Amino acid sequence: MVFLRRFVQLMLLLIQSGWSGVAPSPTDEGALRAGHGEHGEPGHQEPHKDSYSTFASEFLESRYLSDDGYPFPTAPPVDPFAKIKVSDCGVTKGCIRYGKPGCDAETCDYFLSYRRIGTDVEYEMSADTDGWVAVGFSSDKKMGGDDVMGCVHDDNGRVRIHHFYNVGQWAKEIKRNPARDEEGIFENNRVTCRFKRPLYVPREESLVDLHLSWYYLFAWGPAIQGSITRHDIDSPPVSDHMISIYKYEDIFMPSTAYQTFNSPLCLLLIVALTFYLLMGTP
Repeated sequence: MVFLRRFVQLMLLLIQSGWSGVAPSPTDEGALRAGHGEHGEPGHQEPHKDSYSTFASEFLESRYLSDDGYPFPTAPPVDPFAKIKVSDCGVTKGCIRYGKPGCDAETCDYFLSYRRIGTDVEYEMSADTDGWVAVGFSSDKKMGGDDVMGCVHDDNGRVRIHHFYNVGQWAKEIKRNPARDEEGIFENNRVTCRFKRPLYVPREESLVDLHLSWYYLFAWGPAIQGSITRHDIDSPPVSDHMISIYKYEDIFMPSTAYQTFNSPLCLLLIVALTFYLLMGTP
């Protein structure tokens, strides 16, 4: 062990000196310290610094310096998810909101926006759920035979974009995924995502051309280990007319609770009950 330790010290000393010469032996080093130099002057040698600490510090410094001696640049921070701008709805993009009157992308039960970017369509989706949010493109307002894009929150906290095809009431995941430039975040118990999809695609049963108009199906619900389960409501909302990506609309759809109070029959009953209470019984 003593021999090995001395060998390591010697190698570190050689590395420190840059292989400029042979290190003096302990005897010669002691003689130089105690005696005189070769010209008759008192010998003087700087005390030897600890080899390991010197080498370690120089090694650590070299790891974080370039060849020119400048620090290496650090990796740029990851851009945070840009919030969805509802002020652009009906102007530079189309929006569909489902929930309480006056809600936005952070407070609606469900929110969707779309806009054309070159040969792509950019979609933004958000829903009040910790699982998944999706949009389906249908020709008949009914679930079945529909092209579906969904954003799924997995157990690792990531939000990924998936492609599905509705077979009856069951969503089958399709390996061919047309989504690109994917972004997603799970925050404040909401799944929010953004992605692009080509306007035109080769004709295939599970993919539709977005330059055509379609009924939009809206759904959201829980997920188990990154797999979607049944949607939160029995009858998910659907657009009352076909949506065209060439027309930027700002559509509001009241959720079930507000639909009840907004129906003409309900309003008539409220008026009749109010009149009855004010007039009193005969």
